[in-house]
Amino acid sequence: MPIQIIIEKCTGCTLCIKACPFDAIRVLDRLAVIDLNKCNLCGACVDACKFKAIIVQKPQFSCTTPDIKDYKGIWVFIEQKNGKVQSVSYELLGKAQELAKKLHCDVSGVLIGNNLEGQLEGLIWQGADKVYLVEAPEIANFQDEPYTNILVELIRKYKPEIVLCGATAIGRSLISRVAIRIKTGLTADCTGLDIDAHKKILLQTRPAFGGNIMATIISPNYRPQMATVRHKVMQPMEPDKKRKGEIIREAFDAALYSSRAKLLDIVEEVESLVNLAEADIIVSGGRGMGGAENFKILEELAHVLGAAVGASRAAVDSGWMPYSHQVGQTGRTVAPKIYFACGISGQIQHLVGMQSSKIIVAINKDPEAPIFKVATYGIVADLFQLVPALTRQFKETLRR
Repeated sequence: MPIQIIIEKCTGCTLCIKACPFDAIRVLDRLAVIDLNKCNLCGACVDACKFKAIIVQKPQFSCTTPDIKDYKGIWVFIEQKNGKVQSVSYELLGKAQELAKKLHCDVSGVLIGNNLEGQLEGLIWQGADKVYLVEAPEIANFQDEPYTNILVELIRKYKPEIVLCGATAIGRSLISRVAIRIKTGLTADCTGLDIDAHKKILLQTRPAFGGNIMATIISPNYRPQMATVRHKVMQPMEPDKKRKGEIIREAFDAALYSSRAKLLDIVEEVESLVNLAEADIIVSGGRGMGGAENFKILEELAHVLGAAVGASRAAVDSGWMPYSHQVGQTGRTVAPKIYFACGISGQIQHLVGMQSSKIIVAINKDPEAPIFKVATYGIVADLFQLVPALTRQFKETLRR
């Protein structure tokens, strides 16, 4: 027993009941009784007992270091929604090919779902040398438990040295569970990946300390090395229809596909304009917008340009825009062709999410705003006068 009551010492004083944060102790016939289904061995009752009548023996865990020589290859978890591969997966396949050249290994995609035959060629054309395919009606849509079970089984069987996944809602939910199950490390929200040429290990770079520094993290002793990567940070390969690849079909017992949660429905977010993650042009507003009602002038400009509307964290925290529009370290990472930053000061947390934009147009009345240091074009002006003027001018020009 991990926790024991010494009968000869227990007086039934109830001090342990008051100390237990999990309501796991009762006193019956002047003797403490512990419910092991509730107890997490925190030891609070041991400290509270004046008679030293409780003993906790926490289990000892050992984690054996795997033979890393057995692990080979780079895997990318291929995220799909409604049977369509998401663009972040193509970005990761492109980066994986760069890394594979330094490791002299293959790149494989892991695709889980149902009726996905139409997606296989595209994966091979854009970087996959192999595709591990698992299909069943029960796993057509993402659910944590079955997808975790499947990926864990595949990793144990084939032993990849690196596993990459998009830092999306699905990726973040899935890959952390997998890392725990196979007892390896995980670096989340990476913005850069490389290979140490001497040690042949993955260098995983991500923002740290609120985005004030960039930390490079390594996992030299455990395999696979696992990382999630932000959307729009990496560049996909150009499709090469001459590329050939291998499809490896895997099937598992139906029990592996079961889930304690039941998927009732999938409701797609209705975008009033253009999807932020896929937009070629984004018009974003920050604290300088002054209020939710003022985002209408940005929406008018975005409508004329066929653009998406974004927001800084300050604007989202103020309730002016929903979180789904937030650009930055704690929001979405975007890389449009043109990014309009209106009333955004340019703190590092925001820059992390949009500095890969090809052209940055900054509009701010403060000439010392940090955003001007990264802007391609900087305009010191009152955005409430300039943005409507730009909207009118673009409308007239685009009509011609």
